[in-house]
Amino acid sequence: MSTQPWRKFQCVPCGEIYDEELGVPEFNIPPGTRWEDVPEDWLCMACGAPKSDYVLLEG
Repeated sequence: MSTQPWRKFQCVPCGEIYDEELGVPEFNIPPGTRWEDVPEDWLCMACGAPKSDYVLLEG
C-alpha cells in the first residue's frame, strides 16, 4: 500500500482529469489505481487520446 499522496493527471487535448483516488470504475479502473498501474493502451474516456497525452497536475 502506497503512502504517497493521490495524484491527478490531465488529458492535454480535452482537459479530462484522471484522479488516482477515484479511478474510473465505469471503465474498469478501480478507485485507488495509481497512474503507473493504468494499462498503457488505456484511452481518455472523453476524447480517446492515448495515456501518453496526460500530464501530472501539480499541487
